[in-house]
Amino acid sequence: MISEKAKAVQPAATLAMSKLAKDMQAEGIDVINLGVGESDFQTPKHIAEAAISAIESNKTSFYTPTSGVKELKQAIVNQVAKRYQASIELKNVTVTTGAKLSLYVLMQTLLNPNDIVVAAAPLWVSYIEQIKLAGGIVRTIQPKNDELKLTVDDLEKLSDHVKLIIVNSPTNPTGQVYSRQELVELLDWAKKHDTYIILDEIYGQLVYNGAVFTSGLQIKTLENSRMIIVDGVSKAYAMTGWRIGWTLASSEIITVMNKLLDHMTSNPTAVAQYAAIAALNGNQSSVETMRLAFEKRLNTTFNLLNTVPGLQVSTKPQGAFYLFPKVSAEILLAAGVANTSELSMKILEEAHVAMPSGEGFGMAGYLRMGYAKEQEVLNEAVRRLTVFFKQYI
Repeated sequence: MISEKAKAVQPAATLAMSKLAKDMQAEGIDVINLGVGESDFQTPKHIAEAAISAIESNKTSFYTPTSGVKELKQAIVNQVAKRYQASIELKNVTVTTGAKLSLYVLMQTLLNPNDIVVAAAPLWVSYIEQIKLAGGIVRTIQPKNDELKLTVDDLEKLSDHVKLIIVNSPTNPTGQVYSRQELVELLDWAKKHDTYIILDEIYGQLVYNGAVFTSGLQIKTLENSRMIIVDGVSKAYAMTGWRIGWTLASSEIITVMNKLLDHMTSNPTAVAQYAAIAALNGNQSSVETMRLAFEKRLNTTFNLLNTVPGLQVSTKPQGAFYLFPKVSAEILLAAGVANTSELSMKILEEAHVAMPSGEGFGMAGYLRMGYAKEQEVLNEAVRRLTVFFKQYI
């Protein structure tokens, strides 16, 4: 029999929607897939060449240390110093097969059965399932502010002890960026209540229109603290397929994570580690090129999407590469659907645009639209959505 724990896990809404879109594309249907969190840029050439060079120089045939090769961990330490003027040591770093695995192993490391974990809705789809797999209990906060951010006021209303807080900035799916002051308040609250806090900073290099990203590393030291940083190369370097992420934390947390990773992956993929070294140590101009492209797409697509009848993005995203429009109740009623999960399937089937629903992110009544595609593709997606929604006005 399949375990009850495994049966309780829900499929990732983003990947499920993307798979449906790809299946339709394989049948020859012209589907615009805006459901998965990756850009349309190729990995920069110098990064790919570094991977090829590592293979040709026989660096990739054997196991590496569980926590990653020293050169990559040093590159991460150096990048932290350069980007945030913060000082960490190799003992504060473990490299994983994608930032998603960092988060999974952290849940296994930190949580006991029935421990309370708090995050603001909407939240990334995998947090909930990872917490459940570790035996934790998710308390999803429905923020009252327009930016849908977690606040200390929200935390003060909780009666149970909170073991862990998760803060994603810039946020998937809303693209909002937590200010320095907001992070200071959350970190202070966590310290006061002996609560761990994970700062998921995977989109930290992708902020737009003058928005300022603040890392927890600019506020607090890692060693002997309960602040934990998760990051990786996937988003900023167009390396989603390479699967390299990392955790930065107090050495006692890293030591336990590495014990678990010993029995899970043995080590991150060797060739991908050498590609990541080139990404961090090499010329960063490609990151800025992609950031500027995303900024331009955001500014154009935000305005276009708000012209679609029945959809509204009230607060403009500041980072990442998603829009999270709210769907009017009148549209749901007119379309004859019970919720936005059903609506997203109807849009896929009839308009051939793939966008996961807000239910997968813990917030019904919304859709998530990725804008990390060429503007022509986004324009066509908006045109199709306009035609679809006009039926119900």
